[in-house]
Amino acid sequence: MKVIQFYRNEALLIKKATKQHRDAQHQLYEKYAPKMLSVCRRYISDIHFAEEVMLNGFLKVFLNLKNFKSEGSFEGWVRKIMVNESISFLRKEKQILFTEEVKSYTEESWNNVNTELEVEQIQELIDSLPEGYRMVFVLYAVEGYKHNEIAKMFGISESTSKSQLFKARKMLQQKLNQQNRINNGAIEI
Repeated sequence: MKVIQFYRNEALLIKKATKQHRDAQHQLYEKYAPKMLSVCRRYISDIHFAEEVMLNGFLKVFLNLKNFKSEGSFEGWVRKIMVNESISFLRKEKQILFTEEVKSYTEESWNNVNTELEVEQIQELIDSLPEGYRMVFVLYAVEGYKHNEIAKMFGISESTSKSQLFKARKMLQQKLNQQNRINNGAIEI
């Protein structure tokens, strides 16, 4: 017996999901859940909390599906909801702290570091950043937000956002250099 995949077309899936069709909602969830968990995980280091935030995000997706205007990508729309849910979670948990601004910094301070780290190791390095650094770093370097957008999200100045990014990059560079020295045998553990 040949199995025919229903709702292959994403636009049709979205239309069906808008009408509370559970199978269509499930298929959208199955398609995007792994990517969206990864998005939430970038902000929230505890996987259990990241999963909870992702599930809450999908609840918002399905409750607000009628508001999706098909003007951009559906994945981008869902991603934005996940980012906002992650930030809301961290705000609720009062886990976002921003340090004082650094008055002088340069964009060139980020040197390309030659490393052979796996994705999981890089995520661990990002997770080890202080919360404020990590949030700005992920929003700017990974998600592509501008400093003025980040500043509005958190109610901080653009210069504070830039400072957090500068400090995050500097700290990551130090950690990567240390990891490379360990990997090359220059430092014993």
